[in-house]
Amino acid sequence: MGSSANPLVKASLSDRVSAVIQQAIEQQRLVGAVVLIARHGHMVYRQAAGLADRENNHVMTPETIFRLASVSKPIVSAAALVLVARGQLDLDSPVSRWLPEFTPMLADGNPATITARQLLSHTAGLGYRFFERDEHGPYAAAGVSDGMDAAEITLEENLRRIARVPLQYTPGRSWAYSLATDVLGALVARINGTTLDVAVRELITDPLAMRNTGFYSAEPQRVARAYVNDQPRPHLLQEGEIVPPFPDVVGIRYSPARIFNPAAFPSAGAGMAGTADDFLRLLEALRDGETLLPRTLVEEMSRDWTHGLELEGSPGIGFGLGFSVLRDPQLAASPESPGTWRWGGAYGHSWFVDPQQELSVIAFTNTLGEGMSGQFVNDLRDAVYGISTAGREAA
Repeated sequence: MGSSANPLVKASLSDRVSAVIQQAIEQQRLVGAVVLIARHGHMVYRQAAGLADRENNHVMTPETIFRLASVSKPIVSAAALVLVARGQLDLDSPVSRWLPEFTPMLADGNPATITARQLLSHTAGLGYRFFERDEHGPYAAAGVSDGMDAAEITLEENLRRIARVPLQYTPGRSWAYSLATDVLGALVARINGTTLDVAVRELITDPLAMRNTGFYSAEPQRVARAYVNDQPRPHLLQEGEIVPPFPDVVGIRYSPARIFNPAAFPSAGAGMAGTADDFLRLLEALRDGETLLPRTLVEEMSRDWTHGLELEGSPGIGFGLGFSVLRDPQLAASPESPGTWRWGGAYGHSWFVDPQQELSVIAFTNTLGEGMSGQFVNDLRDAVYGISTAGREAA
């Protein structure tokens, strides 16, 4: 990517965004962050701030590797779409065609048919263990892993355990954020005829030169330590610590050490690590509709497949094939254009792509809570679009 054609725009944007990052760090809402912004295919902002490792005073750099959590989802979702482009996967065929052992049932005991499109759009009837109300829920009872704990099971075993739990609803009838991407990962691996880590490397990370992204890191000195929002400052995330991302749920059991364990199963929904630069390569490759996938398939990914269903707590937002899609900016109280893609990651990340503005924004942080859904996320968005108390400026 080259430099911005308009240095005045770059300087104005830089001032606004840098101020938001600095404020979040000074107020100890974030420990460290890497923020990238691309416009019209050019990098217009690339900044690392704060600390990657507070205890050892290691500064954050653009080359810092982050545990990606759900930022893994669009990577594996894109891999599935590459298989569609090659004619190896049909989005609307039953996944049992390729995964005959995956046979979940409805609550009444009747069999259910799940398609790849439903897995990609989280309309398959599956759930997440961390969304259960207590530690005795059905996923917990089945020993299901959400992909961020230290569970010593294989991907195949986790798939079997997921299939034992009755579906929450008939596939296609509702929407619930779920382990669907983990099932999708098993599907991608089966069709590719490899393990999932090899499939993602062959389909996505090698073609896009995402050299620092994968399901395992052999460079612990480059990986940011993880912190949890707390008072008076974020505390260091402990191995096995449970952190609820929302009220009234049991929460995610984290294993920061998982990414350094080559035997940990590859979780398509939560198990990857990588740099912000690498992830920007993927977003830009999808946005341009030429580098990785045909434009028609990018349009499929960008369409709302919830059929008008409201995502709980997210008015005006639907879900495409791997990420949310903005339906109504007014309802969502957002300056983003209709059709903007967005999602995040529980280790402290947020990102969005505004195709109308040819804009891609990534904010990887090492602070759980604030970096995914805190004030920083909206402040950064508003800074990008030039919104201030004085009103909207030219972005």
